[in-house]
Amino acid sequence: MATYVLRRLILMIPTLIGITFLVFMIVALSPGGIGAALRHQGGSAEATSIAAQQAYLEDRYGLNDPAIVQYLRWLGRVSPVKFGQRDQIDPTGAVIRSPRKLEPPAFAGKWYAQGAVPTHPPPPLFEFDPMDGVDERASIYRRADNQYARARTAYIAARTELEEAIGRYARAQGVAEPMNRTTRRLQMSAVRGLEFDPNAEGARPVIEAGERAIEQYRNALEVRAELEGIFNAEPFRKVGLPIIPGIMSIGPPDFGFAFSTGRPVIEIIGSALPITLTLNLIAFPIIYIIAIPMGMLAATRQGTWIDITSGAFFVALWSIPVVWAGVLAVGYLANVNYLGWFPAAGLSSAEAGDYPFLPFQDADGVWQAGFLMDRFWHLVLPIACLVYTGFAVLSKQTRAAMLDNFNSDYVRTAKAKGLPERTIVFRHVFRNSLLPLITLFATIFPAMLSGSVIVESIFSINGMGKMVIDAINLRDRELLLANVLLIGATNMLALLLADIMYALADPRITYD
Repeated sequence: MATYVLRRLILMIPTLIGITFLVFMIVALSPGGIGAALRHQGGSAEATSIAAQQAYLEDRYGLNDPAIVQYLRWLGRVSPVKFGQRDQIDPTGAVIRSPRKLEPPAFAGKWYAQGAVPTHPPPPLFEFDPMDGVDERASIYRRADNQYARARTAYIAARTELEEAIGRYARAQGVAEPMNRTTRRLQMSAVRGLEFDPNAEGARPVIEAGERAIEQYRNALEVRAELEGIFNAEPFRKVGLPIIPGIMSIGPPDFGFAFSTGRPVIEIIGSALPITLTLNLIAFPIIYIIAIPMGMLAATRQGTWIDITSGAFFVALWSIPVVWAGVLAVGYLANVNYLGWFPAAGLSSAEAGDYPFLPFQDADGVWQAGFLMDRFWHLVLPIACLVYTGFAVLSKQTRAAMLDNFNSDYVRTAKAKGLPERTIVFRHVFRNSLLPLITLFATIFPAMLSGSVIVESIFSINGMGKMVIDAINLRDRELLLANVLLIGATNMLALLLADIMYALADPRITYD
């Protein structure tokens, strides 16, 4: 068994790599690519603001690199085995990396600035004052980082003007689509073979814009070198443990920052996951506590009114769309113009944070719900919408599995021996009917992490399901890939748990 479990755990690694790679490429190769929705927010924004956003996205996520390079960089961050220089972590918990190298402007040294294209200077040697504390070092690093951000933004703005000038020149020379309509970036594949004529129409603006871009590029390189020198002086503690100094180390996975919110991905998941787990840890036991006994009762009373009525009732519930049931619940059960019995949205009242945990009497002697009852009352409608569709599948599966075993030879033998019906049902039939129920559990369990998109959206609950949909809509690569990795790992662990439970439920199953 131990060898089998270890082998399955090892095989999870390439499987997860394949899953995340597929999702990454789908997002990266879709129209607009990663972060397309964010690039177009506020279409009338100033050019400087657009350049700042573009600089941020490119510097943090390397969106200029090929998709496969971006994926490998992400994979290196989430992997516990790190290669290259070790990252650092600041007092706020943010991971700090050496600043990325800047690419020179397009056609530098060819169409303009011949022989004058600057290169990355070596970082100067920087040493902190031994008396400087963590706050002083962080302040020095932040100042340098802000200076580099301003210089980088100015360079990106100048580079954007240059690419627009090159685009106008290329169109004048007969190139149909020199600019990408979605990213508004120059398509190098369309203009790479274009000959530059300094005397042609539109050439002079290219040269002038190119000279300005080179100047901003030179300034950004100098500021970057200063920032790199401060980083090399190690203003913060290093992450992980070195295996081969400067080459390989072991450290915690870094899921990065979600560029849709600017918050760490692990922090966003940490705030949404407890909400989804709360809903499902209440909903799933309710489903099993009701559905399995009803399925057993229907199997032992096959053909009676209990079997027929329960089956018809559960199938009828299963046939009601969750979105319709949720809207009706909000519109009638929670609407103050109708019944108004339950809250319409959220998981607690606005003032619930000031409530004592248990019910209490206010100054007027009136009993108030308290935090626990307020939370319970907010959960009633979402939980009801989560559970009612699960009764039919689980009860029907239990009934079918038990009926199949009731017709087995060992049951007839047990009856012939005079064993009580209760012993036959629970110790023989039900135990041998567990395998399909375990399989069903392995498919339901991952939903505890993925969440219910419909229920969370209808009742304005900020759980995992709503978060995943938001990440897809915004093409937030970091947040989406972290969720894919988490849900994929949960699915495979659930399947492994099901295999282990098979062996525990049926001694005939062995993995030796």
